[in-house]
Amino acid sequence: MNTTPRRRDAARAESITRARTGMTRDLRGRQRRYVAAMVVRSACVVVMAVTRNRRPAVAVCALVGAGVIPYVAVVVAQAGWRQQRGARPVLARVNEEPAARVVLEPTLILPPERNTAS
Repeated sequence: MNTTPRRRDAARAESITRARTGMTRDLRGRQRRYVAAMVVRSACVVVMAVTRNRRPAVAVCALVGAGVIPYVAVVVAQAGWRQQRGARPVLARVNEEPAARVVLEPTLILPPERNTAS
């Protein structure tokens, strides 16, 4: 049992519940979603090939699905990580003083002297 008294004025520990998932886990999830979408696309192509003579309306719908699914799959796969990013909470505030400004004096640049004696 913790016998340390809790002090109200002490800084609270940061919560990790808002932490993002690891990059490996996120990549694996995106790959699975993409593969699932490509399986559905392959099924659309098969349905289109099977129904093109008997039911042309179903074949056209399957063709449209097979054309749209790759775009949607890529957008959904890439959007997963961006949704998790969000606004990050400030963990520690650093009180930085602005850098001192250096004022440069104006400089007069003269042309090189010419030797007038011949």
